[in-house]
Amino acid sequence: MAKCTFLGLGVMGFPMAAHLVKAGHEVTVYNRTLRKAQAWAEENGGKSANTPRDAAQGAEFVFACVGNDDDLRSVCLGETGAFAGMDSGAVFVDHTTVSAKVTAELYKAADTAQISFVDAPISGGQAGAENGALSIMCGGDEDAYARAEPVMAAYSKMCRHIGESGAGQMTKMCNQIAIAGLVQGLSEALHFAEKAGLDGRAVVEVISQGAAGSWQMANRYETMLDDQFEHGFAVDWMRKDLGICLDASDEVGASLPVTALVDQFYKDVQKLGGGRWDTSSLIKRLRAMG
Repeated sequence: MAKCTFLGLGVMGFPMAAHLVKAGHEVTVYNRTLRKAQAWAEENGGKSANTPRDAAQGAEFVFACVGNDDDLRSVCLGETGAFAGMDSGAVFVDHTTVSAKVTAELYKAADTAQISFVDAPISGGQAGAENGALSIMCGGDEDAYARAEPVMAAYSKMCRHIGESGAGQMTKMCNQIAIAGLVQGLSEALHFAEKAGLDGRAVVEVISQGAAGSWQMANRYETMLDDQFEHGFAVDWMRKDLGICLDASDEVGASLPVTALVDQFYKDVQKLGGGRWDTSSLIKRLRAMG
């Protein structure tokens, strides 16, 4: 079993770190709100630390799942950052969805410190984290990935090395691009069913078994029909991710017209006060239009 550190105890990180303990690993956690880290330690039997550096000292693997590029930099770099506390040869695994730019920056900084850096964004939402059934897409040196993969198995159902550093983040962009279009299509289908006077549940029961079926349909149709969105992956975070996708599309020369449009639809949801609503709340925008 490995000595591990987990940085960031949000709706994803909190249960992911707990799965590491359940798998038999020794885990020390850090969270910007120290009280939350202490509560996690009390609940799960691990340890908490006051800084990322303190948490990372002596760890073979340091995992992070924080908010954005700047949050990731703050837990990695500087005198109190994790890199300053990690031993030569240790592996840093970043589960945050961030830009390719910060991934390249931190890969270089880690290499200078003789640390391995694996970009490993995740998909599966809060339920996937709680059930230990996430999909993890990884970039970085293959030997570092091979060392970390058995540890990540504690909270994943699929974990794959896609390519060199940055490949994990690029794959996560593909994931978010696909989700954006799917959720908008599902929203329009359910909105149409409502307007046509159909039983939405009966409609989904039938169409979900054909070519229209998707994870979003199976896991979100009931709450969408019931107008419940206080759960799941927040619109604010989705817009952050789509912004990364759209910036990267300019760099690689990809055309993403539907993604750009759906990003604006999510902006409309934010204007409705739904920044913290689940991404399936796109249907709220349609209902608001009448």
